[in-house]
Amino acid sequence: MRKRLLCIAPDDAHTAALMTGPIHDWDTCCVDNLADADRVLRADGYPVGLLLRTRALLRSFDLDGFLRRHRDTAWIGVFRPHDVDHAACCDLIVDHLADYHTEPVDPRRLAWTLGHAHGWAQLRRPSAPQDDAGLLVGRADAMVRLRAQVARVARVDAPVLIWGESGSGKELTAQAIHAQSARARGPFVPVNCGAMPPNLIQSELFGYERGAFTGAARARAGLIESAHGGTLFLDEIGDLPKDLQANLLRFLQEKTICRLGSTRALRVDVRVIAASHVQLQRAVAGGDFREDLYYRLAVLPVTVPALRERREDVVTLAEHFFRLYADERSPRLTGFSSRAVAALLDHAWPGNVRELINRVRRALVMADGRLVMPQDLGLESARVTTSALDDVRARTERLALRECLQRSGRNVSRAARELGVSRTTLYRLLSKHGIQP
Repeated sequence: MRKRLLCIAPDDAHTAALMTGPIHDWDTCCVDNLADADRVLRADGYPVGLLLRTRALLRSFDLDGFLRRHRDTAWIGVFRPHDVDHAACCDLIVDHLADYHTEPVDPRRLAWTLGHAHGWAQLRRPSAPQDDAGLLVGRADAMVRLRAQVARVARVDAPVLIWGESGSGKELTAQAIHAQSARARGPFVPVNCGAMPPNLIQSELFGYERGAFTGAARARAGLIESAHGGTLFLDEIGDLPKDLQANLLRFLQEKTICRLGSTRALRVDVRVIAASHVQLQRAVAGGDFREDLYYRLAVLPVTVPALRERREDVVTLAEHFFRLYADERSPRLTGFSSRAVAALLDHAWPGNVRELINRVRRALVMADGRLVMPQDLGLESARVTTSALDDVRARTERLALRECLQRSGRNVSRAARELGVSRTTLYRLLSKHGIQP
């Protein structure tokens, strides 16, 4: 597979001189302005970018904004000797560039720099979406099983009951079921049963007519009615008061509701997905939840795994949220340090994925350098040993090898070229990690 390079240069003659050198065998796209480069990158991403006469580009366009938008590309800059004495160029190098050269450019050194940047870009390549809805991220066996369950239950219209610890991703699972169902074009209406005051739940869920109570100046549709044609997600269903449980049971049986203050039944086409962080069987045994409602809701039970049950996904999730909240980070922040990765793997994650999101967002704001450190995540107390770091490096190397083999169709020669190593070295690495070529 040929290496791909986007070259941005206002001077065509200068570009031609470099293209005939050691990087002539790259698949190169050349443009002379940042507007064209922006269109090219939006249509087809490039792992490596080369900026020639970078100070001229800095004067002619919002280069800082351009590089912020395309931070997934590894950028190499070429400057005239005195350009690096200017503060604007220094800031650009520190904030956005993987490396830089000064003129006159040594083509062999430039080819080595571009190859090194390409190798890093391949290792940092974002993972493809893990499911059709793009919501459930992870490669652990528990997540593979969850995505298979979601795909199966999405094909039918029966009620679903999702169980999982707080912060594990129950609402995301419900959204994935909705997104893959025949109701995907309809509304997805989430209701937190534990957050609404008990005296308002009846009117919020079922709606009310004008004059039903003091202050009801006009009729209003409830949340169940607003979900017509789509999905109603009842989060923390175990907190629903017993008297309203009877009304919900009647709706599930008859598919009709009656607004507060009305005697007219309204037929509503809604699929119900409920979720709880407590085991409803125990609530039924304790008399806090209706047994008949439980069996109405638990037609299709789904369990969301806790983060500690899928530790191999912790780093993948952290990198996913790093990209998701990229607008909150400094442009010079490029990723997680090996110490931060080891701290992530060492933490117990009692707050599950919600805690991971909060810690990553904190780090995006608090980090001062190019890499997130354990203290930026609030995990500075974690003891990171040399063996832990070696384990992290081995996992990263093993993952990179597997992904490269998959992209190359398990062609060892092609994979070796892509990684920039010899066939002998690649065979040694495969043997080291127990990977069959």
